[in-house]
Amino acid sequence: MSLRIIPYPHPTLRVRSAPIRRVDQALKDLADEMLELMYSAQGVGLAANQVDLPLRMFVANPSGVKGEGEELVLINPELQMPRGNESEQEGCLSLPGIFGQVKRPKAIRLSAYDIQGNSIERNVDGFLARVLQHENDHLDGVLFFDRMNDEGRREFAGPLEELETDFRSKQSAGAIPSDADLLARLDHWRERYA
Repeated sequence: MSLRIIPYPHPTLRVRSAPIRRVDQALKDLADEMLELMYSAQGVGLAANQVDLPLRMFVANPSGVKGEGEELVLINPELQMPRGNESEQEGCLSLPGIFGQVKRPKAIRLSAYDIQGNSIERNVDGFLARVLQHENDHLDGVLFFDRMNDEGRREFAGPLEELETDFRSKQSAGAIPSDADLLARLDHWRERYA
């Protein structure tokens, strides 16, 4: 399968992802493809929603460089025990060129499974904690600008409207299916893995 990063306001970005109940070689291949796509887009994380898969899985590497840093494939992640707060700039591969200040906990407790089915339990802080929170938000249909204050969101009004207008005009021209058709395609993935 050839994955691609879907742009805002694609409806899958707002879907709450389904927990994964089984892992097979095809899902492992999808995770590998997500990592490659993340690296080629110069990202540090990529959620399944962002490649039109409604599944609770994301990949991350805070270095953003293949072969460097810690490469993670996380299935059914849960983030708990938030501690402290800090505001940092974030962006998103589904919202190219848009960045904003987002306040998030500085440290969290991660519970998840890796692609081999091994349980992961660890405390995480710093930039990796921010990346994990950002990607986990995607799995709940939350985008980083949803976490910004009103003033920050107002700054995004113009760029977001441009992305929405472009997407809707492509739908009107038939280059992109309707939202209903896009969402109907997600059932295949839910039936297979959730």
